[in-house]
Amino acid sequence: MKLKDKIVIVTGAASGIGKALCERFHKEGAAGIVAVDINEVGAMSVAETVSGIGFGADVSNEGDIIRVVEETEKHYGRIDVFASNAGIGGVFDTTHSASASNEDWDQIWGINVMAHIYAARAVLPKMIAQGSGYLMNTASAAGLLSQIGAAPYSVTKHAAVGFAESLSIAHHDDGVRVSVLCPQAVRTAMTAGTDGGSAGLDGMMEPEELCDSVIEAMDEERFLILPHPEVLTYMQRKTTDYDRWLGGMRRLRARMKELKG
Repeated sequence: MKLKDKIVIVTGAASGIGKALCERFHKEGAAGIVAVDINEVGAMSVAETVSGIGFGADVSNEGDIIRVVEETEKHYGRIDVFASNAGIGGVFDTTHSASASNEDWDQIWGINVMAHIYAARAVLPKMIAQGSGYLMNTASAAGLLSQIGAAPYSVTKHAAVGFAESLSIAHHDDGVRVSVLCPQAVRTAMTAGTDGGSAGLDGMMEPEELCDSVIEAMDEERFLILPHPEVLTYMQRKTTDYDRWLGGMRRLRARMKELKG
């Protein structure tokens, strides 16, 4: 799909990847961009720079997603692309991999998984009816591999990839295209003050650079978006010999613990 003349919703749009996507979609000629973020002031600011509209919304609240979709349809008449980009990290293992609280699990599940489900539920009926549409969901390389020391993040990103696969399998013949964005470390508020952990071993990418991969994949209507090409090699190693891959990840974890002292 070409972005020219399309109506696009982007969540997590106030900063980082979401802000960069809004700016790039505008550059690609999108007819309307809707910037959505829990930070309403930030969303409105980004919307102003791309001649779009902005909304404050909690993506883990289905009512907020429905409101954004309905208001977008009122303003622009249709929705061509929903870039479900909002996500959080920050829930790390402490004493063991199951040690995060139920409250932490509920929060990260709501934002990293349910937000994609709410978005699809809100826009799919009309996309199916019009025979076209695009769902571009941001997950992470952690959803294909893992994130050492962050079980809730890895689990929710795996679930996000799995849901995107289900969408693509079920609705390709309806004219709906699906891509899932799986970067390693990107320089955003989520990685501020860190080296990106295991995800940063191949370097930290700027959000604007990541957008090149998004546009290329959407042009080709390709499912998997890998701004860090190394991830494909790691996936191949994982699927070729799962136990060997797990052993390598254990050694990497031990090495990282040594480096941190």
